[in-house]
This record gives sequence, C-alpha cells and structure tokens, in this order.
Amino acid sequence: MIAMTEIQQLLRDYLLEQGASDVGFCCPGDGDFGDCVNAVSVAVHLSDAIVDEVGAEPTHTYFNHYRSVNAFIDALLLKAGLFLQKHGYRYITVAASQSINKDGWNYTGRYSHKKAAVLAGLGTIGKSSMFLHKDFGTRVRLGTVFTNAPFDCSDVTPVSLCKNCDRCVKACPAGAISGREWAPGVTREEMFDAKKCSEYMKKHFQHIGRGAVCGICMEVCPLKK
Repeated sequence: MIAMTEIQQLLRDYLLEQGASDVGFCCPGDGDFGDCVNAVSVAVHLSDAIVDEVGAEPTHTYFNHYRSVNAFIDALLLKAGLFLQKHGYRYITVAASQSINKDGWNYTGRYSHKKAAVLAGLGTIGKSSMFLHKDFGTRVRLGTVFTNAPFDCSDVTPVSLCKNCDRCVKACPAGAISGREWAPGVTREEMFDAKKCSEYMKKHFQHIGRGAVCGICMEVCPLKK
C-alpha cells in the first residue's frame, strides 16, 4: 500500500464519494504550472452497455455519454480544486477534453492526462495510444489537477499489455493506428496519427456529434472489467 499524506487521503476519499471511479497521485516534475508541481489524476468509468453498442460507427447515445462524462469530470476537477483551496493549497485544473492549439492544430491539451494517469499508477498505454486503466481498460475518461499540496509519490514501472493483440489496429476505419507497442519514451505520433483519425471522423461521422467522436478502438479492446 502506497503511503499517502493526510491531504492525499482526504482528497482521494472525497473524490470517490463524489463519483470518481479511481484517483491517483504523481509528482511529474514537468509542465508549466508554477508552484503547482504535483498532480491528481481522476478516472471515470464509462458505461459498458453504452460502449458495447458502438459498432462500425459511434452511436448518438455514446456521443451524449462522452460529453456528459467530460462535463462530470470537469466538475470533479473543480470540486477537487476547491477542496484543496479550502485546505490552504493552490490548484490548476486541466480540462477533460480541450485542445490547446495556439501554435497550430496539434490535437494536444495543456498536459497529457494519460501521462499523469500512468505516473499515478492507474494503468498503462495501449497500441491505440489510449489509456488502459488497470481495471476498466480503455473504457475511462480522465482529468488532471495540478497543485502545490504535498504528496507522497512512488515510482511506477508501467508495461504494455497489448503484446500480439492488434484488434484496434485492424478495427480502426481511418488506419490511424500504426500497431507499434507502447513503452516509456515512445511518442503518440509513433503509434497514432491524430490528424488522420480526426479527419476521418469529421468526414464520415458528421451525422453523429458532427464527427467529434468514434470509439471503435475502445469497443474492440479486450482489456475491460
């Protein structure tokens, strides 16, 4: 059992009571967050019944669920921040799904939720470049809060779980997944073409959320509870 500071334990218990499925902590040592150098990773388990309905294309129900869970995570992040502030600490939230494109369209956010979640010991990365939660597989959404609260952080050694599985590679209608297995140091660009994925969604799934979601690689992944 990883030792936790008092504020870590209090915050974890609070977020779980508020509906988070899992909570982890890490000390990334990077990112432009001033004195808020420690991070809280929040995971919310998606509905298996809704994800199971995704077939050759996403469903309207999945699109609504995706947006609802993102909004719920953003609310959880705010609650986490207010909880920390109430206890005398500072915080900066990183939205569940928000691209920062000031230097051109790059399909990245202010900080990688997947990186924070991996460092926090919540799971690893799949060939699809999606986060694989240790219990829920691909079927989670993530959010992150940075803070100056003191955390006890342990080093984790994540490993790929995909091995010879290539279900997501074969299922991706955009051909955006290269099939390269993840390891620390392997970049998203080496595994996954975000532009190709986005352009395919916008072209083929305009009738469902204007092409904002897909979910096919998530649905076919066998790593689920």
